[in-house]
Amino acid sequence: MADAKVIPFDEDGRGRRGRTPSRGAAGRGGGRHGDRRGVTPSRGGAAPLGSVAPDEGALAGLPVADPSPAAEAAAEAERVPDSAPDAAAEPSDADPSATEPEPTPGPGPADALSTVLGEVAGRLLDGGWERRAAHGLAFLRRRLTGEYQVDEFGYDRELTEQVLMSVMRPLFNDYFRVDVVGIENIPATGGALVVANHSGTLPLDALMTQVAVHDLHPERRHLRLLAADLVFMLPVVNELARKAGHTLACTEDAQRLLEQGEVVGVMPEGFKGLGKPFSERYKLQRFGRGGFVSTALRTQVPIVPCSIVGAEEIYPMVGNSRTLARLLGLPYFPITPFFPWLGPLGAVPLPTKWTIQFGEPIPTDGHPPEAAEDPMLVFNLTDQVRETIQHTLYQLLVKRRSVFF
Repeated sequence: MADAKVIPFDEDGRGRRGRTPSRGAAGRGGGRHGDRRGVTPSRGGAAPLGSVAPDEGALAGLPVADPSPAAEAAAEAERVPDSAPDAAAEPSDADPSATEPEPTPGPGPADALSTVLGEVAGRLLDGGWERRAAHGLAFLRRRLTGEYQVDEFGYDRELTEQVLMSVMRPLFNDYFRVDVVGIENIPATGGALVVANHSGTLPLDALMTQVAVHDLHPERRHLRLLAADLVFMLPVVNELARKAGHTLACTEDAQRLLEQGEVVGVMPEGFKGLGKPFSERYKLQRFGRGGFVSTALRTQVPIVPCSIVGAEEIYPMVGNSRTLARLLGLPYFPITPFFPWLGPLGAVPLPTKWTIQFGEPIPTDGHPPEAAEDPMLVFNLTDQVRETIQHTLYQLLVKRRSVFF
């Protein structure tokens, strides 16, 4: 039988040639039927390229000629080393998905909502929520353990600054939008007596004046208001008034506070001004017998006139039910266009625009303390303070563009 020509074939279908047996392997075959590797040619000729090499056992006993040196050299040149990396692991240029990274999904609705809520929380807390939370926890601890101080009048400074002022401040800044003029007329140190007009059915004007002095004065002073007996007879209101620094409108308490260097606020009109009808708005009522002037003369403190515009319209009082007032033990029972017809909703004040103006202080230290017993001097100073407040009210009303703006 003639020697057959050995043709190397691609074993894995990717351009890798078959392994040609060496001379030593053929010599070890032991004659005609030695162990040979190769491909059996088909009947029609050589096997087509890309055919899979048959099993070694199927080729046993077939005669294979020794390859020539030239054919062996060509086969060795085309042979891919066994240590080369598998071509299948390399990305193909024809498959773009093998080289291009997968697209990153965009932010979903949940991410957008989380971002918006984070921005809103940051604005509400001004970025200092950790500090506020620490202060709040420390405040609660002092409240529970009783480690806080009150003065002889029951004034709780910490509670007023941390809680009560925080409750009233939105009304002052956002609801009534109070403009304050002449806050520098209140002295930075020492006692002073602030005398203001009173109106509005409920004493919100007194509370807004207290916020103005505390928040806008350079020294953040506290206004200690003198209140009527009724305030300290009402449950809950009595305790809150004491905690906020208010005290009974009597000469003894006012004098002690002024001697201690406090800023004291008084509204001499009392219930006459607070419960006057809407038709008499911004018309000052009588200032009593001038007891506040006598106290200022005894303590030698200045009197600061204060005019408040905007409070008259928060509850326009069009009537007064005296029968209900007597039954409830009140100085008056207001009837407004909304109360009592709308129930609790009618008790919501109208969002009027306010202006609080502190006038030039009227000194009293030019008179001796004994001048407090001079009725003519007391009357003249009382009338001077009243006329100053009334004249300022007229000026502010002329400048006001609208009740609500």
